[in-house]
Amino acid sequence: MYSVTTPKPGPEGGPTQTTMRLVETPAVTSWELYFPVPQRKVDPNFQIETETYEGFLKFYLKLHLALGTPAGPTELTARMRYQLCTDKQCLPPKTVTAETTVSVDASAPKSPVQAPPGFTLFQAAAAAAPATSGRAAPPNPASNQGLGSFLLLAFGFGFAAIFTPCVFPMIPIILSFFLSQAGESRAQAVRQAVVFCLGIVLLFTAIGFGLSAALGPFAIVQLGSNAWVNGLISLVFFVFGLSLLGAFELTLPSGLLTRLNSASNRGGYLGTLLMGLTFCLASFACVGPFMGTLLAASVGGDKFQPIMGMLAFSVALSSPFFLLALFPGFLSKLPRGGGWMARVKTVLGFVVLAAMLKYLSNVDQVLHWNLLTRERFLAFWIVLIACPGLYLLGFLRMEGIHADERLGAWRALLGVVFLALAISLIPGMFGAQLGDLDAYVPAPADGPSFAPAASTSHHPAVTTDYAGAFRSAKEQNKRVLVSFTGYACTNCKWMKANMFSRSEIAGLLDGLVLVDLYTDGSDAVSEANQRRQQTLFNTVAIPFYAIFDAEQKPLASFPGLTKDPDEFARFLKSGSSN
Repeated sequence: MYSVTTPKPGPEGGPTQTTMRLVETPAVTSWELYFPVPQRKVDPNFQIETETYEGFLKFYLKLHLALGTPAGPTELTARMRYQLCTDKQCLPPKTVTAETTVSVDASAPKSPVQAPPGFTLFQAAAAAAPATSGRAAPPNPASNQGLGSFLLLAFGFGFAAIFTPCVFPMIPIILSFFLSQAGESRAQAVRQAVVFCLGIVLLFTAIGFGLSAALGPFAIVQLGSNAWVNGLISLVFFVFGLSLLGAFELTLPSGLLTRLNSASNRGGYLGTLLMGLTFCLASFACVGPFMGTLLAASVGGDKFQPIMGMLAFSVALSSPFFLLALFPGFLSKLPRGGGWMARVKTVLGFVVLAAMLKYLSNVDQVLHWNLLTRERFLAFWIVLIACPGLYLLGFLRMEGIHADERLGAWRALLGVVFLALAISLIPGMFGAQLGDLDAYVPAPADGPSFAPAASTSHHPAVTTDYAGAFRSAKEQNKRVLVSFTGYACTNCKWMKANMFSRSEIAGLLDGLVLVDLYTDGSDAVSEANQRRQQTLFNTVAIPFYAIFDAEQKPLASFPGLTKDPDEFARFLKSGSSN
């Protein structure tokens, strides 16, 4: 039977933790559980380290009676859930109920109740479970902390995709189709627009659903740092970027589009639905970069995040067709297509190439190539972000801007914004902090992982030697702060660059031995660190922080990213004084 401190099973399954509780009764104000010391070993059924019992054993509940409890018999009920296993198989978990009657005597002398020898108080021994100090781990930190902003980003991407050269010129053509199908009926035109939008939403949501189904709830957390996945994303973005810059035309097979277009011309709601699907495929060259960015950003979040992201994206993308079907008079007020669309395409090409570098950097860090250093990464970014500025201001001759074309106010302003952003990155090449952008930029090669090298404040040394950290903790009589982190983890980089460098946090770190455990590498050490995190805390999400005593017992844990220094300081203080 598994102990009360065996980690609870996660989404991928695991041993059933033994639990015991007293059913609430007004006669008892509180209770404590005492349990015998279990055996700790690798379980052959689950291939993880667990705590188990064999043979006969007892548990004790120490009860604290409420003042004013009436004399006489009182019914008490306890419930216990457990699982029995052999070395080869397990029985299903079982729940049992125990009832007893005690006699309350208010005149009885009060005597101290001592725990039996060899038994341990449960609240004081969370040897293999997350400590309750600090912040409780949410079911999915990625989705809880960033879902709202992710959906807002997805909606914004869908809206921005409307103004690309593949989408914007199609708006009046498709609306003319609605009006010709509907005749003089406004209601019929609106219904046609709804069906058309439904085709767009169905296709993009199906893509998100397919990604979720293929990855599953556990794999999607791990793919964010997978070298092959990041390499594929980099390649796709590179192809899209070159296509948008005019190096070649990226189109789908004409035969497929012809067949879909013929089917849509049959009329009716089915034809309109197919026309929505055809529109999506025909506009893929411009919509693809937005879609790819969203799908890549959803990796590491909740298993439904790709579905919700694609749903928000497609709703925004299809919104003008529905709104203009409601109010067709606004169609005449839309800006006319022209050179501005070619400019949007060129600027988007440079932005996509800059995004490609982020995923290429993940590959470089996970595989430890160290080719795309912080300085080289920022040099590429500065050039790729400056190019749209120079292009919009007329200094870089590319498609969309003629030599004798007048420089408008909006084009000049946007060009200056790009150039200013490029110039603001230059100090980062010499060790300066870049704020939120540090989450996407490789860390300095010679700086400690708990703080950027540019920080002038004192920071303790950080080790990756787990066993050595605890030996050092014993010698110095300190606690150990373990950071489960990743080479390609964006939130981990943000915490290291912007949280651990704060003076109030750095002061608290001085009293701890700091150890970084990377879990997303392709080596055996990363795999061992990942197993350790899953065994101790039943999660593989990163970042994840835990404070241990020198005997390797967890005292407090803190999952995920926070931008509240007071919250993180409370966690550090709680673990230090636990």
